[in-house]
Amino acid sequence: MFNFRSNETAWVQSGATLVAPRTDPNLFIRVESKVIREGKKTVEVSFIALYLGRASDLVQLVNKEFPLLGLRHNDTQELSWLESSLFFYGLPANASHGILLQRNPPLGFNYEKHKSDYVKTPIPKVGLEALWKKMLELENITLQFNPYGGKMGKIPKTATPFPHREGTLFKIQYLALWNDDSQEFTDRNLRGMKEMYDFMAPYVSKNPREAFLNYRDIDIGTNANKSLAFALDYFKENVPRLLKVKAAVDPTNFFRNEQSIPVLSI
Repeated sequence: MFNFRSNETAWVQSGATLVAPRTDPNLFIRVESKVIREGKKTVEVSFIALYLGRASDLVQLVNKEFPLLGLRHNDTQELSWLESSLFFYGLPANASHGILLQRNPPLGFNYEKHKSDYVKTPIPKVGLEALWKKMLELENITLQFNPYGGKMGKIPKTATPFPHREGTLFKIQYLALWNDDSQEFTDRNLRGMKEMYDFMAPYVSKNPREAFLNYRDIDIGTNANKSLAFALDYFKENVPRLLKVKAAVDPTNFFRNEQSIPVLSI
C-alpha cells in the first residue's frame, strides 16, 4: 500500500487512465486531487494504492508501469486487511478497530455532498488542464478517480444489478466537505458542486449519464411520481428486471426511500 502526493500532474496527463484499468489485477490505485494553499494555491494530486502482495513486488510493478511516480520502498506500508480498511476510511492504521463498528465515525466533517460519473474514453490533456483551472476556481471540490477493469470488467453487466463494468475506465467521485453550518457557505458548496458536475459533462458517459448507487445523489432524480430517470443512471438496462423483482417481492412498497425501485406494471 502507498499514499504518494505531488503537485505535478504529468502522471495523470501521460495516459495513466489507460494503464490503471489494465494493470496487475492485484493493484488498485486511486488518484485524488484537491486544492491546497502552501504559499501559492495549487492542485495537489495524491496516488493512493492497495496491492495484494509484498511491498518489494509493488515497487517493481509501479516503477515499470507508472515510472513518473518514482515510487520507493519507504513510500509504502505493509498492512493487514483490517488495518488497510482503517487507512481507506481516512483513519490511522493503528487506530482502534472498534471505530469501524461505529455508525458515525469521527471523520471531522459535519456536512458532505457527493456526486459521481463514469468515464468511458480518456479525458484529453486539454480537458485535464481545464479541470485543474476549474478546481482552483471552485476551491472546495475534491475529485477521486477510481480505476475499474480487472474483475469488475469480467462479470457480465446483466449478471447483477450493478451494470458499470466492461468498457468503463474509471469512476469519478466529487466531494465537498465542510463544517460551517451557515446557509451562505452551504449554498456556495452546493453551487460549486453543480458547476463542477456540469463542467465535466463532455468527458463522461452519456445517455444515460451513469452514476454510482452508493453515493446517493438525489440531484439526478427521485421516484416521485414513479419516475425512473435516476434508476437508469444507476442500473441502465437492468431496470426492467429490477421492476419485476420489486413487484414480486414487495408489491406494497414497504421497503422504500427517495431512490428505491418503485412498484410499476411493465
